[in-house]
Amino acid sequence: MRSVAAPLALLVLLVAGTATAEDPRVRDLADGRTGKIYFESVTPTSYFQLARRQATQQTVIFGTLRLPKGATGPVPAMVIAHGSAGVSHDREFWWADHLSDIGVAAFVVDSFTPRNIKDTATDQSQLATAANVADALAALRLLATHPRLDRQRIGVIGFSKGGQVALYTALEPYRRAVIEDQTRFAAHVPLYPYCSDWQVSEQITGAPLLILLGGRDDYTPAAPCRDYAQWFKSKGADADVIVYANAYHDFDSLRPAVHAKNVVTGRNCEMKMDLDRFVITVRATGEDITRSAATYGRSCLTRGAMVGGDSEARRRAPEDVKTFLKKVFGL
Repeated sequence: MRSVAAPLALLVLLVAGTATAEDPRVRDLADGRTGKIYFESVTPTSYFQLARRQATQQTVIFGTLRLPKGATGPVPAMVIAHGSAGVSHDREFWWADHLSDIGVAAFVVDSFTPRNIKDTATDQSQLATAANVADALAALRLLATHPRLDRQRIGVIGFSKGGQVALYTALEPYRRAVIEDQTRFAAHVPLYPYCSDWQVSEQITGAPLLILLGGRDDYTPAAPCRDYAQWFKSKGADADVIVYANAYHDFDSLRPAVHAKNVVTGRNCEMKMDLDRFVITVRATGEDITRSAATYGRSCLTRGAMVGGDSEARRRAPEDVKTFLKKVFGL
């Protein structure tokens, strides 16, 4: 089952080990290499641990870098963050092909395989989504050293769990936890991300966002994402939302929509995690649940949702993303 969401990552604890890299890790890409690249990241066990810069477990992960054919001079690039089913050719590399069509390089990051994880759709406790966030930022830091990439035009796109990555990397506390200089993503493109719980800060990077949602998504519903986009706008970001009315979660999949009874969803949750004060509240009431967040989380999680592709959304989404990136990257 292709799937996906990362509901309630606050509760996630790390239990997976770290795989040994087949090739030596690299600290920069000054040699202009492409293909499979091993590099170092960290594995935080919670969002607050990452934001506080307390993540110390070093982890070697990898990504696959593809440059567009016939590229001359530095080109823009997108980090691709996978969902809870991991990397696949019919999604992450399918998107890499679409990006190549408009002259954009793609770096498909695999956060699971190096950590001995197959998927997390039915058990998100295997890996905190904060680790995926750290991986994407470490990938950005690395790509900025590549002579054939334009470091000012590197964005991030992600799907469900990876969609959260594409959202949260726009928050300065996370960026600063991984990147010491002013390097930041130039564009953020989350597809059907989990938005019932919000990460907030007074400081965001300010880069534009395009959020693509399924109107019939009962796994990571569209309504909280619309509201979250408004929050980003209130902080000064250009945040656009496109909703494909008849689409379910995982709408860019080739597989038809089915009811996945075992997937974990936090659609009934509504926490707000303040990364400046390290306080957790209930969005609707403002109640401080910092000390009881785990109990709250267990009470709002549930299982079961519709998951699968929609032909119209699968056709439209790449074109909508291309239009957005052409504008942002000046293509």
